[in-house]
Amino acid sequence: MLPGLLQNLSNVHEYFTWLLKHNGGTFEFKGPWFTGMNFVLTSDPMNVHNICSKNFSNYPKGPEFQEAFESLGDGIFNSDHDSWGFQRKLFHTLLKDNRYKAFFEEAVKGKVEKGLIPILDHVSSLGIEVDLRDVFQRFTFDSVCLTVLGHDPNCLSIEFPNVAHSKAFNEMEENSFYRHFVPKRWWKLQRKLQIGSEKKLLRGWKVLDEFVYECISTKRKETLKKEELKMDLFTTIVMEEEEGEMNDKITKSNKFLRDTAFNLLAAGRDTVSSGLTWLFWLVATHPLVEAKILEEIKEHLLDN
Repeated sequence: MLPGLLQNLSNVHEYFTWLLKHNGGTFEFKGPWFTGMNFVLTSDPMNVHNICSKNFSNYPKGPEFQEAFESLGDGIFNSDHDSWGFQRKLFHTLLKDNRYKAFFEEAVKGKVEKGLIPILDHVSSLGIEVDLRDVFQRFTFDSVCLTVLGHDPNCLSIEFPNVAHSKAFNEMEENSFYRHFVPKRWWKLQRKLQIGSEKKLLRGWKVLDEFVYECISTKRKETLKKEELKMDLFTTIVMEEEEGEMNDKITKSNKFLRDTAFNLLAAGRDTVSSGLTWLFWLVATHPLVEAKILEEIKEHLLDN
């Protein structure tokens, strides 16, 4: 099966979708015996529910997953058992904080009004063709950075700027994903020699680390001054540390904040941007649905 996978690496998502469709929603991939590349793909809703919810504790990610995604550190995506449970409970508490919820709503609404809508108006008025996936990735990257780190990288603007830490995140994500589809010995050799995908991964990792740690340093200085603070997630965590609400030493470390940022960037950027892209594509290819949406907007949202 390995030659087919290598041949389709450039369109791996479409390839796996095709495999799943032709195998009833679940497919077992078997690589050569010496690669250790055996894994199961599933899109069956009952399987997904069983793995991700009903019996989640039966499916630990394990050391191989954690090694492949080592750039995520000890964050919630890479953790198992007690560590995962602790972080899940902590994030539920933080995300329900009324101060954070109010800031989140204000920040995302502002990014839509001052960033997303002006860009769409601009390209529409000039008849310019743009990649909506890129637009929405810029929107979600800015939104996650703003609501988690309190810093707006301003990727989403008419100029479509090339922002270093956004590009670094792309390199990290793409090349971490690549580790799953080549023999471990191969990517470890690349890492040792500092070549190929591993060189790109480490380069992106370094750039994003510098960016996040700088944000953490700034955030700690801001909270010490007790000035008007944006109630982003980092501010909420740091303030609760100072107020004695967090007694666990893990949450007080800069590494915890760094790992949290990396994991929330991974969780929030591509998931939402892909969903928005698919929504617009589906609406564009179903004129009757588009007409009903426009009718509902005129009826309920627009001033008469």
